[in-house]
Amino acid sequence: MRHLPTCDACCQMVNFIMTLFERNTFFKAGIFFSAVIVLLILAASFFIAPVYTDQEENTRRPVSFFQNITGFFLKSDYLAVHVTLAAMALFSFIVIILIFSFFQRTSASEILYIVIFVISFSFESIRLVLPLSWIYSFPSVYLTAASRILLFTRVFGSFSLFAAGILAAGFEADKTRYVIFVAGIAAIVITANIPIDVLDWDTGLNAANGHNSMFRGIEFAIFITTTSSFFIAAKVRESKEYIFVAIGTAVALAGRNILLGTDNWLGLVPGLLLLSFGIWFICSKLHKIYLWL
Repeated sequence: MRHLPTCDACCQMVNFIMTLFERNTFFKAGIFFSAVIVLLILAASFFIAPVYTDQEENTRRPVSFFQNITGFFLKSDYLAVHVTLAAMALFSFIVIILIFSFFQRTSASEILYIVIFVISFSFESIRLVLPLSWIYSFPSVYLTAASRILLFTRVFGSFSLFAAGILAAGFEADKTRYVIFVAGIAAIVITANIPIDVLDWDTGLNAANGHNSMFRGIEFAIFITTTSSFFIAAKVRESKEYIFVAIGTAVALAGRNILLGTDNWLGLVPGLLLLSFGIWFICSKLHKIYLWL
């Protein structure tokens, strides 16, 4: 005689389906949002691109390891930055579509936080508010608000990847959501109170702020803790696939660092390649892990 599922089992199944449905709905919203950003960048390019040649060369350049090397022998190019921002938005759009396709019916807990990290790339288009201000003379309050939103999305995107790491290491899902919520509030408080000088911009279209070293420290700490969390997950869950997820995370963050801190054409290709390879490595290994569950 066939046994009917218990009431508890049915409830768990319903909760699983609803959670999966809500997650997939979020993925679809992310696809739509990224598509809108790509179209807005393309539309704005017709107005912005011609004004780059009329701007005087800026002496303050972005600060990053890759930029410090390439900056010695390559001049800054606003058009290269513009194309990089467009490429990051397009990357976000394509990657979320691929993740939705491969994980639509796979309940991988970490993948939600990976998608939040990927969506944050689309918000880099906020930097285009500066060249738009050259054309339309925006009030400084708009530039300040845009800079604060940009800083928040960068920090929150990093925290999302960190959340994926601690979730993989064995942290409970409910507690992980609490961590990411607290991190989001902390990011809001930090970015709302830091001093920003909208009259001082670098060649990467970033406004000067008073806590650059602090943000670099946060990024480095998240880099170390996130990769370490995935290595811990490999031991705790006895799955060597998480070792490759850790490697992919390190590679993706390296590519992201290049793209966020470059102002010339040389940063676009290696930055995108590293970011693409890292995200592919993360997602392919996570899919393999959860495929057998």
